[in-house]
Amino acid sequence: MILLRILAVLAGTAVVVGTLASALRTVVVPRGYVSWLTRKHFVIWRTLFGLVARPSRPFAERDRIMASYAPVALVTLPAVWVSCVTVGFTGIFWGSGIRPLSEAFVTSGSSLFTLGFVRPPGTGRVVLSFVEAGIGLGLVSLMISYLPTIYGAFSRRETLVGLLEVRAGLPPSPAELLTRYKRIGWLDRLDDDVFEKWELWFMDVEESHTSQPSLVFFRSPHPERSWITAAGCVLDTAAITASTLDIERDARTDVMLRSGFFALRRIADYFGIEYDADPAPDAPISISRREFDLLCVELRAMDIPLKADLDQAWRDFSGWRVNYDGVLLQLCGMVMAPPAKWSSDRIPESAKRRALFQRRRG
Repeated sequence: MILLRILAVLAGTAVVVGTLASALRTVVVPRGYVSWLTRKHFVIWRTLFGLVARPSRPFAERDRIMASYAPVALVTLPAVWVSCVTVGFTGIFWGSGIRPLSEAFVTSGSSLFTLGFVRPPGTGRVVLSFVEAGIGLGLVSLMISYLPTIYGAFSRRETLVGLLEVRAGLPPSPAELLTRYKRIGWLDRLDDDVFEKWELWFMDVEESHTSQPSLVFFRSPHPERSWITAAGCVLDTAAITASTLDIERDARTDVMLRSGFFALRRIADYFGIEYDADPAPDAPISISRREFDLLCVELRAMDIPLKADLDQAWRDFSGWRVNYDGVLLQLCGMVMAPPAKWSSDRIPESAKRRALFQRRRG
């Protein structure tokens, strides 16, 4: 019996410590640490939402359903932490001599929620009650302070995504962005007006979406907008500008491209998405040469200057796109992004149904 009580105390302590570690990794530690408890919680909610948002339903209905997924999972996360702490301290109180198990559970719940209708006998148990009450208040306080941070990062992300609609249409398209800038005579201002701002955007998204991974699944206010399709549009526009347009070269284009595909890779790393970290420049991509040629015809019709050697332009474009092609498509599938040219429009349905959180390598 004594051994059983010791095991109950040890098991309860392990549950409490593991829960606190999960909360700290999720909310406090500014790094993309994976918490098993948080990951499992989001996976369960994604499975439940996936049962309702079936692939057979129209995308508009699925989008409306999935818009609630991340907020619901995030708001219910403290309930999981609180439940685990309650269970853990139930074992500790039972192991300390409170009988029966139901009474240990009542004592734990009364302490955690500071209800005060049960006072455990003995100074040691009272101290345990105080500790549990402090943990409960701390978990709630953590989540209250966490939500404004989440929505602040979401607001920063969506500002440029919304502004891109004015420049690239809805859903965003590289051809539309270049065409509109040609019409207003701003083709030579792409680096100032687009690429320089999006370099900072990618850096902000990398930091916020790995330290606060639930943001990846927060959907834009408009159903046809998405942070990942917007990122794909800007990256493709920069790749086309660097490889195909016959305009003065600006190093800011290249810097933004590297910032962009590194940011997407860091997010992919967090979710265990596999990709080739050092792809060959001539490795296959999801864009066909015919699609590229049709884009060139469209751009030439708008009097956008193109380089004479389109064969070399295609090779240069492929050399840029190969750095983010696979990661972009997998992230589009993971978040169930709305259809957009050269990104979510070429994801097979099997990829869209793939589990959101893959087990991390290593």
